[in-house]
Amino acid sequence: MTAHDWYIENRAAFVARSLEPVEERTFRDHLGRCDQCTREVARLERELAWLPMAVTPVAPAPDFVRRMATAILDRPARWRRHVPLAAAAGLALVAAGTALAARSEGRDLRVALVARETRLMALEDTLSVLRRANMVLQTRISMDGYPQGGMLIFQEAVSHRWGVIVHGLPPAPSGSKYQFWFITESGMVRSVEVAASMQRPAFMTLPMPGVAAPVMGAALTMEPMVDGSSEPQGVTLAHVVF
Repeated sequence: MTAHDWYIENRAAFVARSLEPVEERTFRDHLGRCDQCTREVARLERELAWLPMAVTPVAPAPDFVRRMATAILDRPARWRRHVPLAAAAGLALVAAGTALAARSEGRDLRVALVARETRLMALEDTLSVLRRANMVLQTRISMDGYPQGGMLIFQEAVSHRWGVIVHGLPPAPSGSKYQFWFITESGMVRSVEVAASMQRPAFMTLPMPGVAAPVMGAALTMEPMVDGSSEPQGVTLAHVVF
């Protein structure tokens, strides 16, 4: 590469005024001594005369400065408008998700609270019957001829209800269920199914059966799961008469 090659490569840069000040002065001094570079620079200036950066000044379009300034100044403005909108949208989504989660959690808590209050009210009702009972009956439960827990009946004369406790009874075998019966002068009256467990007693608060015949006692049997008979069909586990 010769020294003149540098001037050849930088002719366009000189016309575009992109050389460093020292390089531009060196190139300009060279033009006074080189006809070839002077002709090429003049040709480039004619071809690029329409550009604002050309050697010959060219007047810009009437609204060029305003449009350029608006484009430059509006870009961050639009960005500033979009960023708050995007942030607001993101915050709205987060808030909506949080609200839905809180609503779902609140609904679950309300359901759990209602279930707890229902159990508490049932327990308080059972305890009230037990406290006001004017008669308590007790009998053993026998399974396969062997003692297996017991059954207590608390009779409450004011509300005419019974508080029944069944304890020490294992869960019913598969396909079977424990059934509580009222014994009346006219026969047996089906009452409720007993959910037994060795871990905890089964509590029941029972109103008197809607029959005209007086109640004389109670019984606990093990019946087939699909049985719907009005009379006991299975094995009698406990039987008590006043």
